[in-house]
Amino acid sequence: MTTPGTALLQHISRLTPVSAGLAGELHHRTITVDIAKGQLLHRAGAVCTRTYFITGGLLRSYYCKGEREITDGFAAEGDWLTATSSFMTGQPDHTYLQALEPSQAALTATDLGYLFAHFPEMERFGRITLAQQFLQQVTRLETLRFTSAKDKYAHFCAAYARLLPRLPLGMVATYLGIRQETLSRLRR
Repeated sequence: MTTPGTALLQHISRLTPVSAGLAGELHHRTITVDIAKGQLLHRAGAVCTRTYFITGGLLRSYYCKGEREITDGFAAEGDWLTATSSFMTGQPDHTYLQALEPSQAALTATDLGYLFAHFPEMERFGRITLAQQFLQQVTRLETLRFTSAKDKYAHFCAAYARLLPRLPLGMVATYLGIRQETLSRLRR
């Protein structure tokens, strides 16, 4: 089994060459967080101080609208998850982060700031990752705004094919902005 530092190093090196200095810092600064199924890693109304690189398991981000939980994203092995607005601004937000399976992850904001400031390749990695996340969000918004329920589900299946069997249908429906009955009909 690879350590969180090794998994993170492999992930970063797919996007940019990694110096020996950065590799050493990643091994030194990466901490392991074991997360129980159902555990909340971040609650609405709090400031998010961590970003999670998932080395095992499945997490989601969501917010509450009245009594309903609306899923905003899913992340599994090799993905990042954070309460983006809160993490980047240092302000409380409306996001919850929750484990859907027993999971493992992590780095703190302070550690990331240090790594970005001292290692140009880490800053390059951050820019590339941020651009990828931005494009994913733009695509998601366009899909939600301009496509039918059937097309939304088809796009979701393509984007999350590796996770689909692990995801509760109710959460998928709220992510897509459709009713669970509609999703069940589409799946038939």
